[in-house]
Amino acid sequence: MIEWMHPALIFIFGAFLIPFLKGRTRNIYLLLLPVAAFISVLSMSPGTYGVIPFMGFDLVFGRVDKLSLVFGYIFSIMAFIGTVYGLHARKNGEHIAAFIHIGCSLGVVFAGDLLALILFWEGMAFSSVFLIWLKGGNAAYNAGIRYILAHIIGGACLLGGAFLYWNSGTIEFDALQNIGLAFYLVLIGFLINAAVPPFHAWLPDAYPEASVVGTVFLSAFTTKTAVYVLARGFPGAEILIWMGVIMALYGVVYAVLENDARRLLAYHIISQVGYMVAGVGIGTELAINGAVAHAFTNILNKALLLMGIGSVMHMTGRRKLTELGGVFKTMPVTFVLYMIGGLSISAFPLFSGFVSKSMVVSAAGESHTGSVVLLLTMASVGTFLSTGLKLPYYVFFWKDSGIEAKEPPFNMLAGMGLAAFLCIAIGVFPAPLYSLLPFPVHYEPYTPEHVVSALGVLLFTGVGFFALLNLLTPESTISADMDWFYRKKSSVFLWFARNLIIIGDNFIGGVYKFLVLEPAGKVAYYCSTSFLQRIDKILNGFARIFLDYIPNALTWFSRNPLAELKIAGDTFLFIISGKNIRPQIKERIREEKALYPGDIIKHWPIGSTVLWVTLFLLASLFIYYL
Repeated sequence: MIEWMHPALIFIFGAFLIPFLKGRTRNIYLLLLPVAAFISVLSMSPGTYGVIPFMGFDLVFGRVDKLSLVFGYIFSIMAFIGTVYGLHARKNGEHIAAFIHIGCSLGVVFAGDLLALILFWEGMAFSSVFLIWLKGGNAAYNAGIRYILAHIIGGACLLGGAFLYWNSGTIEFDALQNIGLAFYLVLIGFLINAAVPPFHAWLPDAYPEASVVGTVFLSAFTTKTAVYVLARGFPGAEILIWMGVIMALYGVVYAVLENDARRLLAYHIISQVGYMVAGVGIGTELAINGAVAHAFTNILNKALLLMGIGSVMHMTGRRKLTELGGVFKTMPVTFVLYMIGGLSISAFPLFSGFVSKSMVVSAAGESHTGSVVLLLTMASVGTFLSTGLKLPYYVFFWKDSGIEAKEPPFNMLAGMGLAAFLCIAIGVFPAPLYSLLPFPVHYEPYTPEHVVSALGVLLFTGVGFFALLNLLTPESTISADMDWFYRKKSSVFLWFARNLIIIGDNFIGGVYKFLVLEPAGKVAYYCSTSFLQRIDKILNGFARIFLDYIPNALTWFSRNPLAELKIAGDTFLFIISGKNIRPQIKERIREEKALYPGDIIKHWPIGSTVLWVTLFLLASLFIYYL
C-alpha cells in the first residue's frame, strides 16, 4: 500500500476541492473519489503501514488484515452508491461533510492503535453532525446539538480509556486486555456509537432530522464502524451477547409502534446492529464471520430502505405514515426497489440478509444458547412485520392520500438500483462475500432446514399482519424513549445549579462580612486614621468584586451559559472586525441581549447538563494525570 494513497486521505483531502467545481465536472469528480478509494483498498496487501513514532509509542495509520479489508471494501462501495444517490443535492456542504465522514470511518478501520483511532473517531463525530444541520430548521439544529453532545461523551470515555492503556504501557488496538477501568471506558465509548440501549436515543432522534442524502451516509458508517471496533477490541465479551439481544428486540418493538417512517427505519438500525453485537459477544469464528457479514449486507439493505423512503419524502415532502398512502400508483419503481431492501433486511431466502443473519443465529445455536436463538428469531418477526409489511403497506397502498407525486430523479433511482442489485447478487451468490470474511467459512445457508424455517417464520408473520391489520393502523403519536430523561430532567439540573450559586453566594458573603468587613469597619471607625480609612475602602472594593460583581456574573452566566458565550464571541468578533461588518454584528449582539437570559431548554434541549459533565470528566482526567 502506498501510504499517500490511504483511502481515508482520498476522501478527506478530496473533499476540499468540491467547492471549486460545478455542474457535470463536479458530479464526475464526486464519483471518481469513491472509485479511487476502492482501487486503493483493492491494492492493499496485509501488513502494517504508516507508522509514526510518538512519545515512545508507534502510531499506526495503516494496519491491513482481512477484518479491516472487508469493512474497507463495503465502505468504499457504499460511498459510491450514496454519492450516485446524492448527485442531485446542490449543497456542496453535504458532499464535503459526507466525504470527510467516510474518510474518517476508513481511518478508524485501518487504525492500528488507540490514539490514531481516536483522531479519526472524533473526526467522524464532528463531520457527521453537519449532515444533520445542513438540512436546515430548528428541529435539525437541536437534534444535531443532542447528537454531537452524545458523541462527545463517548469520545471522552474513549479518550480516558486510551490514556489508562497508555499508562499501562500499550496503545495497540487489538483484542483489549481487561485491566479494569480502561477496558470499560473504551467499551462504553464504542457502545455509544453502536447505539446500544440505554445509549441509543441519539440515533432515532438525529437521523430522521438529517437531510435525505445525509441520513443514508449516517446509517451506513457510524454504527457499522462501531461494530468493527467491537469485533476488533472485544471479541467474545459475553456481556455483548445480551446487549445485542436487547438491541434486536428493543429496536423492532419501537419500530412497530412508530408513525414516522424515518424514525421507524432508524430503530431498525438499532435492531440489526443488535445481531452484530450479539455475534461479537458469542465470539466464535462463525459468530464473528456472521457479525461482519451482516454488517456488510445491512449497510446495503438499510441504505436501500432509507433511499426508498427518502425518495418518497423528497417527492412528497411527507414522512409520517398517517400522512401518506396510495403512493404506489405514481412511484411503482421506488416501491419495487424499496421492497428488495425490505425482503433483504427481513432475511428472505435469495436476498442478502438471509446469508448473513442466519450465520449469527446458527452461531448462537452451536454455542448452546437456545434462548438467544429464540429471541433473535422473534426480532426477525418484528423486522419483517415493520419494514417488509407495515411501512410499505401504509406508505404505498392503504388509502388514497391525494398526493400527486412522481418517480424521483434518475440518479436517486440509479443509486437504489445499484444497492438492490447487490442485495440480490449477494443473496444468490454468497461465496464472494464469504471469501472476504476474517476466518475461513464452512457454512451453507441454503440447507432445507434453514430455508423452510425462514419461510415459515415469514409466512406466519405475513398472515398475522393482515389478520391484525386494524390493530396496526398507525396513529399520529410520539413514542417516549430514553431521550425523555435528558430532554426534561436537564431543567432540574439547571435550577439546582443556578440556586446553588445563589445560596453559596449568600453564605460566603455572610461569613466574609462577619469575619472581615464588620471588624475592619469597626477598627477604621475607632482609629479614625486616613490610613485605615483607605484600607477600609480597599477592603470594600475587594468585597464588591468578590461578593457582588463575580457572584452576579456567575449567576448571570448560569442562567444561560451558552447564550452568554455566544454574546461574548460576537463581542470579540465586533472588536476585531472591520468597519464594514460592525453594524451587522452590533445588531446581532443587540438581538441576543434582548433574548437573554432566555430559556436554555428551548434552544439547547440537553442544555448544559451533558456539556458540563463532559468538561468536568475531561478536567478530572487531565488533573489526575498531571
